[in-house]
Amino acid sequence: MLISDAFAQTGAPAGAPDPTTALLVQLFPFLIIFVVFYFLMIRPQQKRLQAHRTMISNLKRGDVVVTSGGLIGKIKSVAEDEVRVELATNVEVRVIRGTITEVRTKGEPAPANDSKPAKAD
Repeated sequence: MLISDAFAQTGAPAGAPDPTTALLVQLFPFLIIFVVFYFLMIRPQQKRLQAHRTMISNLKRGDVVVTSGGLIGKIKSVAEDEVRVELATNVEVRVIRGTITEVRTKGEPAPANDSKPAKAD
């Protein structure tokens, strides 16, 4: 005969691991991949985002900045959510803070508003 008889299989062999161990062995490669992705992609991106937020919050008058559109200019005034950037003499644009990608040079610190002018004698 060319066809053999089919027999029902018996239980698991005596040396087979239990189902929870088998599940852990199958999930272990996925866990390793997630850890590698976290340290190579997610964590560096979070650090860059935090550095960008710090840079945006520290913008001040006189800084030379680069926008996401590639425009380079000097900050003339800073508002809550936007800055006024001078691109050329008498050419100013309003730019949303989040679109500033780089601070090229730091400007002089702005004088405090609470300073009193010197008295003239």
